Amino acid sequence: MSWFVHAVRTTVAAVLSLALARLLRLPEAYWAAITTLVVMQSTLGAAWTVSTRRFFGTAVGALVGGVVGSGIGGGLLGFGLGIFALGLICGILRLDVSAYRFAGITFAIVALVGHTEPAGAIALHRFVEVTMGILAALLVTAVWPAREPTGGGVRRPNERT
Repeated sequence: MSWFVHAVRTTVAAVLSLALARLLRLPEAYWAAITTLVVMQSTLGAAWTVSTRRFFGTAVGALVGGVVGSGIGGGLLGFGLGIFALGLICGILRLDVSAYRFAGITFAIVALVGHTEPAGAIALHRFVEVTMGILAALLVTAVWPAREPTGGGVRRPNERT
């Protein structure tokens, strides 16, 4: 696949996710587009793998972030306890380490970033924004599958030249 085609696919997916999030009037719709850019892969299988990890990690991070943000608050102790709890929860649920990473990122955004709305509402918005990004990336990848690169195609980051 050429860089041109890859850029068009990625652009379509990112714009679609941003439009959906704005249509739902989500307060931080840009997270949908950012998630799409993270998830967008050249094959549906690769996109599905990162999407499931991102989805479950975001769900756990949003839930714990909402609870901690509403109860303990965003101080150092609450933050530390939340990150530790996420590690334990992800381990108990047998989630991948990358799901823990996504959970931690979501938790930090919900618990630490100053918002005017309650932490539970921020957590729900964050989860929906990320879900919009994941769905858009998977939709575009399923409808417009990538082809294996031929000369001049998209080079994978660890591929030698």
